[in-house]
Amino acid sequence: MPIKIIDGLSAKEKLHEEGIATIDRRKALHQDIRPLRILILNLMPLKKITELQYLRLLGDSPLQIEVDFCHTVTHISSNTDASYLDANYRTYDEIKDTYYDGFIITGAPVETLPFEEVDYWPELVKYLDWSRTHVYSTLSFCWGAQAALYHFYHIKKQLLPQKLFGIYEYQLTRRHHPLLRGFDDRYFIPQSRHTAIDDVAVYNTPELEILSRNTKNGINIIGTPDNRQFFILGHFEYDRDTLAKEYTRDKNKGLPIAPPANYYPDNDDRKTPAFTWCSYAHIFYHNWLNLVYQETPYIPEEIGHVACAH
Repeated sequence: MPIKIIDGLSAKEKLHEEGIATIDRRKALHQDIRPLRILILNLMPLKKITELQYLRLLGDSPLQIEVDFCHTVTHISSNTDASYLDANYRTYDEIKDTYYDGFIITGAPVETLPFEEVDYWPELVKYLDWSRTHVYSTLSFCWGAQAALYHFYHIKKQLLPQKLFGIYEYQLTRRHHPLLRGFDDRYFIPQSRHTAIDDVAVYNTPELEILSRNTKNGINIIGTPDNRQFFILGHFEYDRDTLAKEYTRDKNKGLPIAPPANYYPDNDDRKTPAFTWCSYAHIFYHNWLNLVYQETPYIPEEIGHVACAH
């Protein structure tokens, strides 16, 4: 939410430099407020767990949020009953004429496949293209981020020599960005992936700006200057025990899996994992919702006009 101050206050210019929104009293008296509409395309197999993870973070806001979930119809979920999806989820055909303030694309366990070999790839492309004209700001995560970068900017992914699995530290590369306001100089985020993007290609794409990275694992958060698209290589939404469950599952199957890095105290999987990314996750979503609230048109249909202007 913007802070209401007298227009001539000396702090105003500095606050704006730091990405903190202000509003003068005259404008505040005539400001219209409505709920933000958010759509989540849930590509994860355990959909109910993923729902809770995202809603927990989106709900930690003073803003009123209306959330819809979508699923792909070209892929049959083996972990969620079709009757549950029919009752609680929407499809592309049901939302294609609707405007949303925000759109979230989750990760998906298909990262080792070429994008075009994923059974719902053509359907995902429809969502991506639709988002350019019907959504103000989009967050895409992990494989979802890789897919969006590939479709929009031709950024390829590549297999890692070994799975990136654990909690990793990244440094901010852009100061006072509204998405990362309140972050320390470094933050932590869970990773669980076998692939990485081509960082050099990102650096050579002028339409993209890098918001955080580290020297070993590369880029973590990418944005566009107009704040319409953000790509996050990782999972802020993970619970404390999400990586532990994945580790135990693979270990019980006899798969070659090491304990998640920087996760268990003393690297002892008998100990409770430290929840070192929790505060950053809440700040991240608070910032994104605030950014969308500040910039999205009051009349949802005007989002299409904003897209054309950019």
